[in-house]
Amino acid sequence: MRFHLFVPVQRVASLGLLLAGAIGLAGCQSLQSSDSFLGVITPYRVEVVQGNVITKEQATFVKTGMSRSQVRDILGSPLLADPFHADRWDYVFTIKRQGAEPQLRRVKATFVGEGLTSLDTGGDLPSEQEFVASIDTFKTDRNAPPLELSPEEVKALPVPPAVEPVVTEPIGPTRDYPPLEPRQ
Repeated sequence: MRFHLFVPVQRVASLGLLLAGAIGLAGCQSLQSSDSFLGVITPYRVEVVQGNVITKEQATFVKTGMSRSQVRDILGSPLLADPFHADRWDYVFTIKRQGAEPQLRRVKATFVGEGLTSLDTGGDLPSEQEFVASIDTFKTDRNAPPLELSPEEVKALPVPPAVEPVVTEPIGPTRDYPPLEPRQ
């Protein structure tokens, strides 16, 4: 007596698809849990910047008693101008950049009528140079030489040879045309 192991082809195909799906889902989970795939490929992460960067230099220009338009000229339009709190502007700034620490800052400008009464920075604001250094992920040398030459370097340059103009005679027949406007 012989026994044949008979498995329908459809069952084998569905089992194969189920196994491939399970492996695929396991791979997706591992990509989400780390920043790189096999330590080589890193997924692209979108840089998210929202709001206005307000630096220490900008905040020093803002004085109490300034009008709303003057404050807007210095700090920019507020991210949040709440209709329920018409006398308050909220400036919120967030940045998430790959390779740099995420940042969140809140600045609140309070008005009475048209005049600014206070500017609450919520602590110390960075200077412009400090802010640029905090988001610089390339860490390039900022002490690069200037792009202008000093007067001594200009004097040390070789003098280019003088170029004399080349006078050429017209080629071909010359024609004498009558003037376009009548003579008077």
